[in-house]
Amino acid sequence: MSSTDDLVREDYDRAHRRAFLRSIRSQILRQPNTLLPYRALRERVKVEQEVYRGMREVPVDQIVGSVDRFQDFDRAFFPRQRHTADRWKSIDTAYHRDIRLPPVQLYKVGDIYFVKDGNHRVSVARKHGVAFIDAEVIEAQIRVPLHSSMSPAQLLHQMEYAEFLRKTNLDRTRPDHDIRPTSLGRYEDLLELIEAHRDDLTRHEGRDVSFDDAAASWFDSCYLPIVTVGREQRLLRDFPGRTEADVFLWVMANQERIESEFGAGSSRDPGQAAQAYRSMEGRRNRLGRLVRKGIQNVQDALPGS
Repeated sequence: MSSTDDLVREDYDRAHRRAFLRSIRSQILRQPNTLLPYRALRERVKVEQEVYRGMREVPVDQIVGSVDRFQDFDRAFFPRQRHTADRWKSIDTAYHRDIRLPPVQLYKVGDIYFVKDGNHRVSVARKHGVAFIDAEVIEAQIRVPLHSSMSPAQLLHQMEYAEFLRKTNLDRTRPDHDIRPTSLGRYEDLLELIEAHRDDLTRHEGRDVSFDDAAASWFDSCYLPIVTVGREQRLLRDFPGRTEADVFLWVMANQERIESEFGAGSSRDPGQAAQAYRSMEGRRNRLGRLVRKGIQNVQDALPGS
């Protein structure tokens, strides 16, 4: 067996072992270690247009996903599956023999890239610490930035936000807005509220109201009043980790509770709605803190603590 064959076998074994160790580490630390599937992005956001960017030198560490081989490699493109070994070794052999390979093909979304063709070439490049790789790039344009430093959850959240903007155009009609719920799936709840507001406007005005106009009207007359009062009362100071959009969605979801506890019409009054949030969520947060403290006290009292 040639010295190149020995090097290639050793390279693959090390890369595969590193993928295994990274998998163990990710489970212990509960950190994601998977490549992002491009289809997951396309399911959450409709790109505005695709633009062919031609040949580029792309930073390898910004390639974080794949079109169809996302299960074969981990987040750093180390090989997870043994069935990739022969293909991986053939690419690594070319690397050691300085054989020039065709450029990889990538989709660019924001500042991150997904492999359309060339997953093994990217993997070998990562193994050898190659900083840049030649790539043929197609850019899928969306309205929000995406960065390789974002976690998968953060990226998915940004994708949902991009789709929300595409449907509402609030980044253009209300560029100063800052609608950022903290949980995945909540933008869909906001879109449903805007659609209901659109139905009300259509009935009231006797004409078909565009979704753009309805979204702008909803922001001005429904969302902003509650948010403004919350700012004036410094509501979020008492609820770290929450956002103005979280407060608004809570008010919308708890209208019956608010009316029952604070009187008829209170859920439609921004000041009373904000007061209800502080009172009712404050009680829940205090109860949660007491429960957590009680659990900690029990644990501290156990033998061996």
